[in-house]
Amino acid sequence: MGKIVFYEEKNFQGRSYECMSDCPDMSSYLSRCQSCRVESGCFMTYERPNYMGNQFFMRKGEYQDMQRMMSMGMMFDNIRSCRMIPFHRGQFRMRIHERENFGGQMNELMDDCDNIQERYRMNECQSCNVMDGHWLMYEQPQFRGKMMYMRPGEYKSFRDMGMSGQRFMSMRRITDMC
Repeated sequence: MGKIVFYEEKNFQGRSYECMSDCPDMSSYLSRCQSCRVESGCFMTYERPNYMGNQFFMRKGEYQDMQRMMSMGMMFDNIRSCRMIPFHRGQFRMRIHERENFGGQMNELMDDCDNIQERYRMNECQSCNVMDGHWLMYEQPQFRGKMMYMRPGEYKSFRDMGMSGQRFMSMRRITDMC
């Protein structure tokens, strides 16, 4: 089981909220979140309530200043919701599709892919089916840029998920002991 503690101010100051599961809206506990400490497990954090908006993966550690985290790829400076990522034992499998509704070229991944264009000659990925494991998808090659957490399920259209204009060019398995 994971545990994350959110703080209203930088450097773990101000009111705090301790979370050990998914939290769709932290506004009733904190007016803002400017730092956090992941004591165990892994979490996906979101800039808006209900797991919406930009996302950032957090593993065990201290995050003392959300503004400073932006230099590490975090695209927002205030956390509004979070989702605990369960540890997955076993194989990882995901099918990526070039077009929405599982159309166009399809490739199956069982390991990380740092560039779908180089490996599969795919210009973009607009839908996927995660069959096994938990994955992070990135908008740029080499696991950079905005990211999206994908758990097992069918994702027919990233646009319909509020990711309009979003292209995913690299994918990584979440293999941490979450």
